[in-house]
Amino acid sequence: MKIPLTALLIAASAALTGTARADDDCFVPMRDWQPREAVSKFAQEKGWTVLRIKIHDGCYEVIGQTAEGQPIEVTLHPATLQVLDYELRDRDHKRREGRHGEKD
Repeated sequence: MKIPLTALLIAASAALTGTARADDDCFVPMRDWQPREAVSKFAQEKGWTVLRIKIHDGCYEVIGQTAEGQPIEVTLHPATLQVLDYELRDRDHKRREGRHGEKD
């Protein structure tokens, strides 16, 4: 049985796209999550002012400011508190930094 090259490319593309989207979400049981206090402490150690901690796509999302007052939005892994996404924003809250581009 021969499978056309186009069909193989479409299948490979769909598989890769699904994998990339899965990386945007955190799939961690709640029992393994760090408490919000740990998130706050982590942010303070980075010099950030926390305005809000919320849960988005199963990850922690910290909305706040850098020590210089620059608005930021940071996505953290709920179990390890690893920075998954870091966005600097201008004063109008427009995105300035891309994914995984931590610049503190």
